[in-house]
Amino acid sequence: MRFAILIVAAVLASCVSSPLPAAETRLRDEALDSRIEALMAREQVVGMAVAVVERGEITHIGAYGYRNRESALPLETDTIMYSASVTKAAFAYMVMQLVDEGRLNLDRSIADYLPRPLPEYEDYTDLAGDERWRQLTPRILLSHTSGLANMRFLEEDRRLRFHFTPGEHYAYSNEGIWILQTVLEEGLGLDVGAEMQTRVFDRFGMTRTSMQWRDDFGGNLADGYSIDGTFEPHDRRDNVAAAGSMDTTIEDQARMWRGMFSGEGLSPAARAEWVSAQFQIRTVQKFPTIQFYNTTDPRGEVTNLSASFVGESWDGPNGRYFSKGGHNDWTGNLAICAEGQQRCLVILGNSVRAEVIFPEIAEMVLGETGFPFWWIYPELHGE
Repeated sequence: MRFAILIVAAVLASCVSSPLPAAETRLRDEALDSRIEALMAREQVVGMAVAVVERGEITHIGAYGYRNRESALPLETDTIMYSASVTKAAFAYMVMQLVDEGRLNLDRSIADYLPRPLPEYEDYTDLAGDERWRQLTPRILLSHTSGLANMRFLEEDRRLRFHFTPGEHYAYSNEGIWILQTVLEEGLGLDVGAEMQTRVFDRFGMTRTSMQWRDDFGGNLADGYSIDGTFEPHDRRDNVAAAGSMDTTIEDQARMWRGMFSGEGLSPAARAEWVSAQFQIRTVQKFPTIQFYNTTDPRGEVTNLSASFVGESWDGPNGRYFSKGGHNDWTGNLAICAEGQQRCLVILGNSVRAEVIFPEIAEMVLGETGFPFWWIYPELHGE
């Protein structure tokens, strides 16, 4: 198996410096498709879609398996799929446009933007009496160092609280992203759904992507499958959630990552800030965030990993890399980009079992990246 992966990786790597003739491109795509289908069969992955972007061009888009296994409906490249937390990378990209325009300062307290204190808003009354909310800034919220749980319903009493002073530790938090959404909506008077539409989706020609449900999505829609293969119908999200409400297709995700990688719509400085290391990550694993926020990996293998606005950034075998994943019990998504190779791999899975084969697909397309998959998916990768 390792030999086969290396063959495909070598074929892919050979095309980085110059375009391939049509016949060689077809052979490369067929080899990649064949290997992906074999991996899916081995791990019983119901459906998955994959795109590759190289040097500003979309060089591969494929869809495999089923969008609905029970009805034998095939997954297609224009099938609507749930992006989950990949939404956060696009939201951060939109935020950096606001920074470019001088409408938002990454290091300014959110208290300077909100017309009234955060605990006076219905969703944040739990924070009344704890003035640490004033230490929150857009940078802290985007880099997941807010001190808040991933989601408040994971707390034993389902109440929001600070577990550490903002900026002291890394702990992935949807709650932090939702606070920044509140700042944009209440403080700047923006409609986040509309801003995402014009600043990201329209900009990159993403005609089948939205931050909330559209009726025209229903005709070609991917349902979900849990780790044991249990069916879960697609959740039609009516409310805009910056932390993860984006419905999309692999074709649109290819366009989005091509555009974001190239920095379209951002100044060079803002694009660099979007992917730059914001806070060093040392935790033994990513989830559950509060349980592990004050831990250190005993192997010392995560010290090269940092939180960034896009997700995670690190120095790998061939330069700088950045990535963003998306996950729930029936969804597995991942984007990894290699700055040196100018190549991005994008994977959308409507079966969470897709996460099992992410490392092998990444190695086929990008070679060795040095990304610690076990840090995010310890239960799937032998940890």
